[in-house]
Amino acid sequence: MNSMNQKRILAVFMAAAMFLTVLAPMKQVSAAADPISINAKASILVEASSGKILYGNNIDESLPIASMAKIMTEYLVMEAIKDGKVTWEQTYTPNDYTYSISQIRGLSNVPLRKDGSYTVKELYEAMAIYSANGAAIALAEVVAGSETNFVKMMNDKAKELGLTDYHFVNATGLENKDLNGNHPEGTSEDDENKVSARDMAKLASRLIKDYPEILETASIPRKTFKEGTDMPNYNWMLKGLIYEYEGVDGLKTGSTDSAGSSFTATAEKNGMRVITVVMDASDGTGDLKSPRFKETKKLLDFAYNNYSVEELYPAGYQIKGKSSIPVVSGKEKEVGIQTDQPMTVAMKNGEKGNYKAKYMIDKKKLNEKGELAAPFKAKEAVGKMVVDYKGEEKDYGFLTGEAGGEVNVVTKEGVEKANWFVLTMRGIGGFFAGLWDSVVQTVSGWFS
Repeated sequence: MNSMNQKRILAVFMAAAMFLTVLAPMKQVSAAADPISINAKASILVEASSGKILYGNNIDESLPIASMAKIMTEYLVMEAIKDGKVTWEQTYTPNDYTYSISQIRGLSNVPLRKDGSYTVKELYEAMAIYSANGAAIALAEVVAGSETNFVKMMNDKAKELGLTDYHFVNATGLENKDLNGNHPEGTSEDDENKVSARDMAKLASRLIKDYPEILETASIPRKTFKEGTDMPNYNWMLKGLIYEYEGVDGLKTGSTDSAGSSFTATAEKNGMRVITVVMDASDGTGDLKSPRFKETKKLLDFAYNNYSVEELYPAGYQIKGKSSIPVVSGKEKEVGIQTDQPMTVAMKNGEKGNYKAKYMIDKKKLNEKGELAAPFKAKEAVGKMVVDYKGEEKDYGFLTGEAGGEVNVVTKEGVEKANWFVLTMRGIGGFFAGLWDSVVQTVSGWFS
Protein backbone atom coordinates (compact mmCIF):
# COMPACT_ATOMS: atom_id res chain seq x y z
CA MET A 1 0.00 0.00 0.00
CA ASN A 2 1.55 3.32 -1.07
CA SER A 3 1.77 6.34 1.19
CA MET A 4 -1.03 8.18 -0.66
CA ASN A 5 -3.55 5.39 0.04
CA GLN A 6 -2.43 5.22 3.65
CA LYS A 7 -3.07 8.94 4.06
CA ARG A 8 -6.56 8.60 2.50
CA ILE A 9 -7.48 5.70 4.84
CA LEU A 10 -6.17 7.63 7.83
CA ALA A 11 -8.25 10.66 6.83
CA VAL A 12 -11.39 8.51 6.58
CA PHE A 13 -10.81 7.05 10.06
CA MET A 14 -10.20 10.52 11.54
CA ALA A 15 -13.38 11.88 9.97
CA ALA A 16 -15.39 8.91 11.28
CA ALA A 17 -13.95 9.38 14.78
CA MET A 18 -14.82 13.09 14.74
CA PHE A 19 -18.39 12.26 13.59
CA LEU A 20 -18.87 9.74 16.40
CA THR A 21 -17.43 12.18 18.94
CA VAL A 22 -19.95 14.83 17.90
CA LEU A 23 -22.81 12.31 17.72
CA ALA A 24 -22.30 10.88 21.23
CA PRO A 25 -23.06 14.05 23.22
CA MET A 26 -26.00 14.78 20.90
CA LYS A 27 -27.43 11.41 21.85
CA GLN A 28 -26.90 12.15 25.57
CA VAL A 29 -28.65 15.50 25.27
CA SER A 30 -31.59 13.85 23.54
CA ALA A 31 -31.86 11.16 26.23
CA ALA A 32 -31.82 13.76 28.98
CA ALA A 33 -34.20 16.12 27.20
CA ASP A 34 -36.77 17.84 29.39
CA PRO A 35 -40.13 16.06 28.84
CA ILE A 36 -41.98 19.36 29.35
CA SER A 37 -40.80 22.93 29.27
CA ILE A 38 -41.87 24.84 32.38
CA ASN A 39 -41.09 28.55 32.38
CA ALA A 40 -40.24 28.93 36.06
CA LYS A 41 -37.15 29.08 38.27
CA ALA A 42 -38.22 25.82 39.92
CA SER A 43 -41.03 23.35 39.42
CA ILE A 44 -42.12 19.93 40.63
CA LEU A 45 -44.93 17.44 39.98
CA VAL A 46 -45.64 14.75 42.58
CA GLU A 47 -48.12 11.87 42.86
CA ALA A 48 -49.49 12.43 46.34
CA SER A 49 -50.10 8.92 47.71
CA SER A 50 -46.56 7.63 47.16
CA GLY A 51 -44.55 10.85 46.94
CA LYS A 52 -43.26 9.77 43.52
CA ILE A 53 -41.83 12.74 41.63
CA LEU A 54 -43.12 12.66 38.06
CA TYR A 55 -41.21 15.74 36.98
CA GLY A 56 -38.80 18.16 38.58
CA ASN A 57 -36.55 21.05 37.70
CA ASN A 58 -34.23 22.83 40.16
CA ILE A 59 -36.25 21.36 43.01
CA ASP A 60 -33.72 21.79 45.82
CA GLU A 61 -32.83 25.48 45.55
CA SER A 62 -34.28 27.56 48.37
CA LEU A 63 -36.30 30.39 46.80
CA PRO A 64 -38.73 33.09 48.00
CA ILE A 65 -42.24 31.68 48.43
CA ALA A 66 -44.40 34.71 49.24
CA SER A 67 -47.88 33.75 50.52
CA MET A 68 -47.25 30.03 49.96
CA ALA A 69 -45.73 30.36 53.47
CA LYS A 70 -49.32 30.39 54.70
CA ILE A 71 -49.42 26.64 54.03
CA MET A 72 -47.23 26.25 57.12
CA THR A 73 -49.41 28.71 59.03
CA GLU A 74 -52.46 26.64 58.05
CA TYR A 75 -50.74 23.45 59.22
CA LEU A 76 -49.98 24.89 62.66
CA VAL A 77 -53.49 26.28 63.06
CA MET A 78 -55.02 22.90 62.14
CA GLU A 79 -52.65 21.14 64.55
CA ALA A 80 -53.60 23.52 67.37
CA ILE A 81 -57.28 22.82 66.68
CA LYS A 82 -56.71 19.07 66.69
CA ASP A 83 -54.73 19.22 69.95
CA GLY A 84 -57.46 21.26 71.61
CA LYS A 85 -55.20 24.26 72.24
CA VAL A 86 -57.41 26.45 70.06
CA THR A 87 -61.08 26.24 69.04
CA TRP A 88 -62.82 27.47 65.90
CA GLU A 89 -65.18 29.57 68.05
CA GLN A 90 -62.34 31.23 69.99
CA THR A 91 -62.32 35.00 69.40
CA TYR A 92 -59.56 37.51 68.73
CA THR A 93 -59.50 41.32 68.99
CA PRO A 94 -56.84 43.06 66.82
CA ASN A 95 -53.90 44.82 68.43
CA ASP A 96 -52.13 47.80 66.82
CA TYR A 97 -49.88 45.55 64.70
CA THR A 98 -52.53 43.30 63.17
CA TYR A 99 -54.87 46.27 62.75
CA SER A 100 -52.26 48.34 60.89
CA ILE A 101 -51.27 45.50 58.55
CA SER A 102 -54.91 44.66 57.82
CA GLN A 103 -55.53 48.23 56.65
CA ILE A 104 -52.91 48.10 53.87
CA ARG A 105 -55.11 47.52 50.84
CA GLY A 106 -52.10 47.22 48.55
CA LEU A 107 -51.59 43.86 50.25
CA SER A 108 -54.14 41.08 50.27
CA ASN A 109 -56.28 41.82 53.30
CA VAL A 110 -59.65 41.92 54.97
CA PRO A 111 -59.68 45.20 56.96
CA LEU A 112 -60.06 44.40 60.65
CA ARG A 113 -61.63 46.81 63.13
CA LYS A 114 -59.72 47.71 66.27
CA ASP A 115 -62.79 47.05 68.38
CA GLY A 116 -63.81 44.03 66.32
CA SER A 117 -64.06 40.46 67.56
CA TYR A 118 -63.30 37.68 65.11
CA THR A 119 -63.48 33.92 65.47
CA VAL A 120 -60.56 31.71 64.55
CA LYS A 121 -62.76 30.20 61.84
CA GLU A 122 -63.39 33.61 60.25
CA LEU A 123 -59.70 34.52 60.31
CA TYR A 124 -58.74 31.10 58.97
CA GLU A 125 -61.13 31.37 56.01
CA ALA A 126 -59.88 34.88 55.24
CA MET A 127 -56.32 33.55 55.14
CA ALA A 128 -57.00 30.31 53.24
CA ILE A 129 -59.36 31.80 50.62
CA TYR A 130 -58.24 35.41 50.25
CA SER A 131 -54.67 35.16 51.58
CA ALA A 132 -55.45 37.89 54.12
CA ASN A 133 -52.20 38.92 55.78
CA GLY A 134 -53.62 40.62 58.86
CA ALA A 135 -55.69 37.50 59.51
CA ALA A 136 -52.58 35.31 59.24
CA ILE A 137 -50.75 37.40 61.85
CA ALA A 138 -53.81 37.28 64.11
CA LEU A 139 -53.86 33.47 63.87
CA ALA A 140 -50.14 33.31 64.67
CA GLU A 141 -50.80 35.30 67.83
CA VAL A 142 -53.74 33.09 68.79
CA VAL A 143 -51.68 29.91 68.39
CA ALA A 144 -48.33 31.07 69.80
CA GLY A 145 -48.93 34.31 71.71
CA SER A 146 -46.81 36.31 69.28
CA GLU A 147 -45.61 36.09 65.70
CA THR A 148 -42.04 35.78 67.00
CA ASN A 149 -42.98 32.61 68.89
CA PHE A 150 -44.95 31.40 65.89
CA VAL A 151 -41.95 31.74 63.55
CA LYS A 152 -39.97 29.46 65.85
CA MET A 153 -42.85 26.97 65.66
CA MET A 154 -42.79 27.21 61.86
CA ASN A 155 -39.11 26.34 61.64
CA ASP A 156 -39.37 23.61 64.29
CA LYS A 157 -42.31 22.03 62.45
CA ALA A 158 -40.44 22.21 59.15
CA LYS A 159 -37.60 20.21 60.69
CA GLU A 160 -40.04 17.73 62.22
CA LEU A 161 -41.76 17.18 58.86
CA GLY A 162 -38.45 16.41 57.16
CA LEU A 163 -37.97 19.65 55.25
CA THR A 164 -34.32 20.49 54.59
CA ASP A 165 -34.24 23.68 52.49
CA TYR A 166 -36.34 26.24 54.36
CA HIS A 167 -36.16 29.57 56.16
CA PHE A 168 -39.35 30.93 57.76
CA VAL A 169 -39.29 34.52 59.07
CA ASN A 170 -42.98 35.47 59.35
CA ALA A 171 -46.47 33.97 59.26
CA THR A 172 -47.67 35.72 56.11
CA GLY A 173 -45.07 35.29 53.39
CA LEU A 174 -44.70 39.05 53.03
CA GLU A 175 -41.23 40.47 52.73
CA ASN A 176 -40.28 41.69 56.21
CA LYS A 177 -39.83 45.23 54.89
CA ASP A 178 -43.62 45.32 54.34
CA LEU A 179 -44.33 44.76 58.06
CA ASN A 180 -43.71 48.42 58.98
CA GLY A 181 -40.82 47.65 61.34
CA ASN A 182 -42.79 44.98 63.20
CA HIS A 183 -40.90 41.99 61.80
CA PRO A 184 -40.52 39.11 64.28
CA GLU A 185 -37.58 39.21 66.68
CA GLY A 186 -34.53 37.36 65.43
CA THR A 187 -35.26 38.27 61.81
CA SER A 188 -34.04 41.25 59.81
CA GLU A 189 -35.96 43.86 57.85
CA ASP A 190 -34.66 42.54 54.53
CA ASP A 191 -35.54 38.91 55.38
CA GLU A 192 -38.19 36.79 53.65
CA ASN A 193 -39.48 33.23 53.70
CA LYS A 194 -37.56 30.83 51.47
CA VAL A 195 -38.25 27.16 50.74
CA SER A 196 -37.27 24.77 47.92
CA ALA A 197 -39.84 23.38 45.48
CA ARG A 198 -39.28 19.88 46.89
CA ASP A 199 -39.97 21.09 50.43
CA MET A 200 -43.04 23.06 49.38
CA ALA A 201 -44.39 19.84 47.87
CA LYS A 202 -43.50 17.94 51.08
CA LEU A 203 -45.29 20.51 53.21
CA ALA A 204 -48.37 20.54 50.97
CA SER A 205 -48.41 16.75 50.96
CA ARG A 206 -48.34 16.58 54.76
CA LEU A 207 -51.04 19.25 55.12
CA ILE A 208 -53.38 17.35 52.79
CA LYS A 209 -52.59 13.99 54.37
CA ASP A 210 -52.83 15.11 58.01
CA TYR A 211 -55.69 17.58 57.58
CA PRO A 212 -57.61 16.75 54.39
CA GLU A 213 -60.43 19.07 55.51
CA ILE A 214 -58.19 21.96 54.43
CA LEU A 215 -59.40 21.34 50.88
CA GLU A 216 -62.99 22.09 51.85
CA THR A 217 -61.91 25.68 52.52
CA ALA A 218 -59.17 26.00 49.91
CA SER A 219 -61.65 25.04 47.16
CA ILE A 220 -64.16 27.81 47.97
CA PRO A 221 -64.01 30.18 44.96
CA ARG A 222 -65.51 33.21 46.74
CA LYS A 223 -66.89 34.17 50.13
CA THR A 224 -67.92 37.30 52.03
CA PHE A 225 -66.02 38.18 55.20
CA LYS A 226 -67.77 39.20 58.41
CA GLU A 227 -67.34 42.92 57.77
CA GLY A 228 -68.76 42.60 54.25
CA THR A 229 -65.45 42.30 52.40
CA ASP A 230 -65.66 40.22 49.22
CA MET A 231 -63.05 37.44 49.25
CA PRO A 232 -62.37 36.00 45.77
CA ASN A 233 -59.97 33.06 45.80
CA TYR A 234 -56.61 33.82 44.17
CA ASN A 235 -56.48 30.24 42.92
CA TRP A 236 -57.95 30.88 39.48
CA MET A 237 -57.86 27.18 38.57
CA LEU A 238 -60.85 26.39 40.79
CA LYS A 239 -64.19 25.49 39.26
CA GLY A 240 -65.90 28.49 37.69
CA LEU A 241 -62.82 30.73 37.67
CA ILE A 242 -60.65 32.02 34.80
CA TYR A 243 -58.25 29.07 34.48
CA GLU A 244 -60.63 26.37 35.71
CA TYR A 245 -59.06 22.91 35.60
CA GLU A 246 -60.95 19.72 36.37
CA GLY A 247 -60.05 18.30 39.78
CA VAL A 248 -58.16 21.30 41.18
CA ASP A 249 -59.22 21.92 44.80
CA GLY A 250 -56.26 23.79 46.32
CA LEU A 251 -53.93 25.03 47.52
CA LYS A 252 -52.08 28.38 47.78
CA THR A 253 -50.80 31.11 45.50
CA GLY A 254 -47.98 33.53 46.24
CA SER A 255 -46.55 36.63 44.59
CA THR A 256 -44.07 39.30 45.64
CA ASP A 257 -41.40 41.15 43.68
CA SER A 258 -38.79 38.58 44.72
CA ALA A 259 -40.97 35.44 44.58
CA GLY A 260 -42.60 36.34 41.28
CA SER A 261 -45.62 34.35 40.15
CA SER A 262 -45.76 31.22 42.33
CA PHE A 263 -48.35 28.55 43.06
CA THR A 264 -48.62 25.31 45.02
CA ALA A 265 -51.56 23.39 43.56
CA THR A 266 -53.27 20.06 44.07
CA ALA A 267 -55.79 18.19 41.97
CA GLU A 268 -57.54 14.83 42.02
CA LYS A 269 -58.65 13.24 38.77
CA ASN A 270 -58.92 9.69 37.40
CA GLY A 271 -58.25 8.30 40.87
CA MET A 272 -54.90 10.08 41.18
CA ARG A 273 -54.07 13.10 43.32
CA VAL A 274 -51.07 15.18 42.34
CA ILE A 275 -49.29 18.14 43.89
CA THR A 276 -47.51 20.75 41.78
CA VAL A 277 -45.28 23.68 42.64
CA VAL A 278 -44.12 26.43 40.29
CA MET A 279 -41.85 29.16 41.61
CA ASP A 280 -41.31 32.48 39.85
CA ALA A 281 -43.17 31.45 36.70
CA SER A 282 -42.93 33.85 33.78
CA ASP A 283 -44.43 34.51 30.37
CA GLY A 284 -42.16 37.47 29.63
CA THR A 285 -44.81 40.11 30.31
CA GLY A 286 -44.06 40.80 33.97
CA ASP A 287 -47.54 39.57 34.94
CA LEU A 288 -47.56 38.10 38.48
CA LYS A 289 -50.96 36.42 38.16
CA SER A 290 -51.45 34.32 35.02
CA PRO A 291 -48.04 32.63 34.45
CA ARG A 292 -48.33 30.40 37.52
CA PHE A 293 -51.61 28.96 36.25
CA LYS A 294 -50.39 28.49 32.68
CA GLU A 295 -47.31 26.59 33.86
CA THR A 296 -49.32 24.57 36.40
CA LYS A 297 -51.67 23.51 33.60
CA LYS A 298 -48.69 22.09 31.69
CA LEU A 299 -47.74 20.00 34.73
CA LEU A 300 -51.29 18.77 35.30
CA ASP A 301 -51.76 17.90 31.62
CA PHE A 302 -48.48 16.00 31.66
CA ALA A 303 -49.56 14.04 34.73
CA TYR A 304 -53.06 13.10 33.64
CA ASN A 305 -52.19 12.41 29.99
CA ASN A 306 -49.24 10.15 30.76
CA TYR A 307 -49.47 8.65 34.26
CA SER A 308 -51.73 6.49 36.37
CA VAL A 309 -51.51 4.77 39.75
CA GLU A 310 -51.10 1.02 39.25
CA GLU A 311 -50.97 -1.92 41.65
CA LEU A 312 -47.61 -3.57 41.09
CA TYR A 313 -47.85 -6.27 43.74
CA PRO A 314 -50.77 -7.53 45.87
CA ALA A 315 -50.83 -7.76 49.65
CA GLY A 316 -49.06 -10.92 50.81
CA TYR A 317 -46.52 -10.77 47.98
CA GLN A 318 -43.29 -12.78 48.39
CA ILE A 319 -40.17 -12.30 46.30
CA LYS A 320 -39.16 -15.63 44.78
CA GLY A 321 -36.15 -17.15 46.55
CA LYS A 322 -36.40 -14.67 49.41
CA SER A 323 -39.69 -15.70 50.94
CA SER A 324 -38.37 -16.63 54.40
CA ILE A 325 -35.75 -15.72 56.99
CA PRO A 326 -34.09 -18.01 59.58
CA VAL A 327 -35.28 -18.03 63.19
CA VAL A 328 -33.16 -18.53 66.28
CA SER A 329 -34.46 -19.99 69.59
CA GLY A 330 -37.85 -20.72 68.08
CA LYS A 331 -40.07 -23.77 67.71
CA GLU A 332 -39.64 -23.25 63.97
CA LYS A 333 -36.28 -22.75 62.27
CA GLU A 334 -37.56 -20.25 59.72
CA VAL A 335 -40.54 -18.03 59.06
CA GLY A 336 -42.16 -16.81 55.86
CA ILE A 337 -42.17 -13.09 55.11
CA GLN A 338 -44.53 -11.12 52.88
CA THR A 339 -45.88 -7.64 52.23
CA ASP A 340 -48.64 -6.39 54.51
CA GLN A 341 -50.50 -4.40 51.85
CA PRO A 342 -50.62 -3.91 48.08
CA MET A 343 -47.86 -1.84 46.50
CA THR A 344 -49.11 0.88 44.19
CA VAL A 345 -46.91 3.24 42.22
CA ALA A 346 -47.62 6.13 39.87
CA MET A 347 -46.06 5.18 36.57
CA LYS A 348 -45.98 6.27 32.98
CA ASN A 349 -48.36 4.42 30.71
CA GLY A 350 -46.85 1.13 29.47
CA GLU A 351 -44.02 1.12 32.03
CA LYS A 352 -45.35 -1.48 34.49
CA GLY A 353 -42.85 -4.14 33.40
CA ASN A 354 -39.91 -1.88 34.18
CA TYR A 355 -40.31 -2.02 37.95
CA LYS A 356 -38.63 -4.69 40.07
CA ALA A 357 -39.25 -5.35 43.77
CA LYS A 358 -36.53 -5.77 46.38
CA TYR A 359 -36.53 -6.29 50.14
CA MET A 360 -34.79 -3.93 52.54
CA ILE A 361 -34.67 -6.01 55.73
CA ASP A 362 -34.04 -4.04 58.92
CA LYS A 363 -30.70 -5.35 60.21
CA LYS A 364 -31.55 -4.13 63.69
CA LYS A 365 -34.27 -6.79 63.79
CA LEU A 366 -31.79 -9.63 63.16
CA ASN A 367 -28.72 -11.00 64.93
CA GLU A 368 -25.23 -11.15 63.43
CA LYS A 369 -26.13 -14.36 61.58
CA GLY A 370 -29.17 -12.76 59.99
CA GLU A 371 -31.64 -14.62 62.22
CA LEU A 372 -34.85 -13.32 63.80
CA ALA A 373 -35.06 -14.12 67.51
CA ALA A 374 -38.18 -15.88 68.77
CA PRO A 375 -40.69 -15.27 70.19
CA PHE A 376 -42.58 -12.95 67.83
CA LYS A 377 -46.13 -12.60 66.57
CA ALA A 378 -47.54 -12.82 63.08
CA LYS A 379 -47.25 -9.58 61.09
CA GLU A 380 -44.08 -8.57 62.94
CA ALA A 381 -42.47 -5.87 60.74
CA VAL A 382 -38.98 -6.89 59.64
CA GLY A 383 -38.32 -4.38 56.87
CA LYS A 384 -39.66 -2.81 53.70
CA MET A 385 -40.23 -3.79 50.11
CA VAL A 386 -39.34 -1.10 47.59
CA VAL A 387 -39.14 -1.00 43.82
CA ASP A 388 -36.32 -0.15 41.43
CA TYR A 389 -37.13 1.39 38.06
CA LYS A 390 -35.31 -0.33 35.16
CA GLY A 391 -36.75 1.62 32.22
CA GLU A 392 -35.30 4.39 30.08
CA GLU A 393 -37.47 7.28 31.29
CA LYS A 394 -35.79 9.75 33.64
CA ASP A 395 -36.36 8.65 37.22
CA TYR A 396 -36.82 11.66 39.51
CA GLY A 397 -37.13 9.53 42.64
CA PHE A 398 -39.39 10.35 45.58
CA LEU A 399 -40.05 13.42 47.69
CA THR A 400 -38.00 12.10 50.59
CA GLY A 401 -35.00 11.46 48.37
CA GLU A 402 -35.03 7.85 49.59
CA ALA A 403 -36.52 4.68 48.18
CA GLY A 404 -40.23 5.19 47.86
CA GLY A 405 -43.32 3.31 46.84
CA GLU A 406 -42.60 1.18 49.86
CA VAL A 407 -44.70 -1.25 51.91
CA ASN A 408 -43.91 -3.15 55.08
CA VAL A 409 -42.48 -6.67 54.99
CA VAL A 410 -43.91 -8.72 57.87
CA THR A 411 -43.72 -12.26 59.24
CA LYS A 412 -46.36 -14.58 57.81
CA GLU A 413 -46.81 -16.46 61.10
CA GLY A 414 -45.83 -16.03 64.73
CA VAL A 415 -43.16 -18.27 66.23
CA GLU A 416 -42.99 -19.19 69.91
CA LYS A 417 -39.74 -19.63 71.75
CA ALA A 418 -38.61 -23.26 71.93
CA ASN A 419 -38.28 -24.80 75.42
CA TRP A 420 -34.91 -25.62 76.98
CA PHE A 421 -35.07 -29.30 76.03
CA VAL A 422 -35.55 -28.60 72.33
CA LEU A 423 -32.79 -26.01 72.35
CA THR A 424 -30.47 -28.43 74.18
CA MET A 425 -31.15 -31.27 71.74
CA ARG A 426 -30.55 -28.93 68.82
CA GLY A 427 -27.22 -27.98 70.35
CA ILE A 428 -26.28 -31.64 70.80
CA GLY A 429 -27.45 -32.43 67.31
CA GLY A 430 -25.43 -29.58 65.94
CA PHE A 431 -22.35 -30.78 67.80
CA PHE A 432 -22.60 -34.37 66.46
CA ALA A 433 -23.44 -33.14 62.99
CA GLY A 434 -20.28 -31.06 63.03
CA LEU A 435 -18.29 -33.99 64.42
CA TRP A 436 -19.66 -36.34 61.73
CA ASP A 437 -18.76 -33.87 59.00
CA SER A 438 -15.23 -33.72 60.38
CA VAL A 439 -14.95 -37.57 60.40
CA VAL A 440 -16.23 -37.84 56.85
CA GLN A 441 -13.72 -35.27 55.62
CA THR A 442 -10.88 -37.11 57.42
CA VAL A 443 -11.84 -40.54 56.03
CA SER A 444 -12.27 -39.07 52.57
CA GLY A 445 -8.73 -37.73 52.85
CA TRP A 446 -7.38 -41.25 53.41
CA PHE A 447 -8.71 -42.49 50.10
CA SER A 448 -7.95 -39.46 47.99
